[in-house]
Amino acid sequence: MNLNVFGSLLGKLSFRYLPHDPITVSGAIMMVLVPIALVVFLTVTKRWKWLYKEWLTTLDPKRIGVMYIVVAVAMGLRGLSDVILVRTQQAISVGNSHGILSASHFQQIVSAHGTIMIFFVAMGLMFGMINMIVPLQIGARDVAFPFLNATSFWLFFAGMVLINISLVIGDFSATGWLAYPPLSELKYSPTVGVDYWIWSLEIAGAGSLLSGINFLVTILKKRVKGMSLMKMPMFCWGVLGSMSLVAFAFPILTITLILLSLDRTLGTHFFTAGGGGNMMMYVNLIWAWGHPEVYILILPAFGVFSEIVSTYARKKLFGYTSMVWAIWSIVVLSFIVWLHHFFTMGAGSDVNGFFGIMTMIIAVPTGVKLFNWLFTLYKGKLNFKTPLYWFIGFAIIFTIGGMAGVLMAVPPIDFQLHNSLFLIAHFHMMIVSGVLFGDFAAIVYWLPKFTGFKLNERLGRYSFWLWLVGFLMAFLPLYVLGFMGATRRLDHYSASLGWQPLFIVAAIGVVFIIGGVVMMFVQLGYSIWTRKKHLAGSDPWDGRTLEWSLPTPIPFYNFARLPHVTSKDPFWYLKHRGGHKIAQGEYEPIEIPKNTPLAMVIAAGAFIFGFSIVWHIWWLAPIGLLTSIVTIIVRSMDEHPNFVLSASEVKQLDEKYGSAA
Repeated sequence: MNLNVFGSLLGKLSFRYLPHDPITVSGAIMMVLVPIALVVFLTVTKRWKWLYKEWLTTLDPKRIGVMYIVVAVAMGLRGLSDVILVRTQQAISVGNSHGILSASHFQQIVSAHGTIMIFFVAMGLMFGMINMIVPLQIGARDVAFPFLNATSFWLFFAGMVLINISLVIGDFSATGWLAYPPLSELKYSPTVGVDYWIWSLEIAGAGSLLSGINFLVTILKKRVKGMSLMKMPMFCWGVLGSMSLVAFAFPILTITLILLSLDRTLGTHFFTAGGGGNMMMYVNLIWAWGHPEVYILILPAFGVFSEIVSTYARKKLFGYTSMVWAIWSIVVLSFIVWLHHFFTMGAGSDVNGFFGIMTMIIAVPTGVKLFNWLFTLYKGKLNFKTPLYWFIGFAIIFTIGGMAGVLMAVPPIDFQLHNSLFLIAHFHMMIVSGVLFGDFAAIVYWLPKFTGFKLNERLGRYSFWLWLVGFLMAFLPLYVLGFMGATRRLDHYSASLGWQPLFIVAAIGVVFIIGGVVMMFVQLGYSIWTRKKHLAGSDPWDGRTLEWSLPTPIPFYNFARLPHVTSKDPFWYLKHRGGHKIAQGEYEPIEIPKNTPLAMVIAAGAFIFGFSIVWHIWWLAPIGLLTSIVTIIVRSMDEHPNFVLSASEVKQLDEKYGSAA
């Protein structure tokens, strides 16, 4: 009797949902051992207090940015392990051999890979860079809403934890990374996998929406005196466009996932055709968010490339104004191309024709940006450092992927290539080159400003070449396989088709990529080990914007005295042309937000709520929701959320840390 009561309290949760497959079990063990090892390390080294005070409760956007990047890197390794399993399965599961994965497990891994790489790697790296760089570039001491910023990160973290728990207890969605109905409806996916997918994205997506609003306000309202919009660094323009998309697109995702969850938990029929719903409405809604999401990720990376190309060509960026207009053309057009993701739905020639034309048109502003970068490099005094290598790799791969995209913008061609590996190759060439390569370049480019040392150039180039060669080997064969009829999410095929050699080449490409990732960690470790030999400033470093007027590494405050600027590249002019002065304001009191654990508590409540809904633990769900709501109310009633440094204290700190200006 007591066991029955206990079971009812836990909803559907029971030991029978623990993993049994050897590969899943090994992954689950690793997922449990890593946190245990971290806890042991922190306990032995007595670093818990330091971790809590300096990092977990911080509202400093620089530290929050670092935490975003750490989580994104960890999830990137998880996503890479999924790729290894997928490519191994496709290389050996041919004819009588059925590989190492069951069909259901394969589909779960593919779904998890897409979800993790988009939401928890690409988004995490992007928000990490934005937190670290944007306030410094616009001359702001902080973001507009520091507590909201911390809450955004911890919601992102809570979503990450929830999606990884599915590896330990239960399963994950096997419906693809966007979970189309009717496959994602309860009748065809009765386990908790889709629910894990819904609530991990719902929680992390709420964090992304809050971040979008925060940085939108930060850029519009916190710019330093004299910095008009048309004097902003191009990275900030990319972020402004991206955050505008977040503000308008993520509410669509939030509502869509809520409707799907209601179908699964309360028996509504928004998307179930048998109950009067419309599954194509889900597809329209998810892509009304999904295509702007592509540009949410890419626009900040475009800004990174603009900074890097200008710096290493030692020239002003060619066509600044046209670059700004290109960004906003992309922002607007990204909302009217979504239907090209499902030309085959039978909407008719008029609808398909319109969206095909819009898809071709959106390639124009993207091409404008690429040509502007090339014109910036033309006749420049090129300094071939690792960030510039990442740009060149991006330009090559992005152009190949872009040509494939324009090809698929033609509806009759899309009818042949839709749902094939050709599409997978196109998507990865756009996102990996346009987002990951941009993030890699940004880390190498800006790391010295935050750490005081530079990454080893030789090892960085090794990593780049392994990535470039591996990536081309991994995805160029998929174009050919797509033409030959190989479909997405394919876990087994006939030997008579002759596809195996191309799948083997793709798998070898993944091995090269793994080598590139390993070389990145070797580069970081070696650079830390030899950091005294590579202190920032040992070579001329061509920073162009306001963040370079700060000490290296950057102190806990951003600006002792707020500058007054009159040009796009004030500090670059000061260093290289002389005579150009940056007016400095007077020392004044600085308000700095106090560290607080309340952002973590809000995210913990959201996690409890999401986990409870997944497993139908109905008594626990209101507790999680109320925890978050009450914590928000408590925070709003705090009358002294900041501490104040007096003007004299600020002056003393400035004299202590020194000023590069």
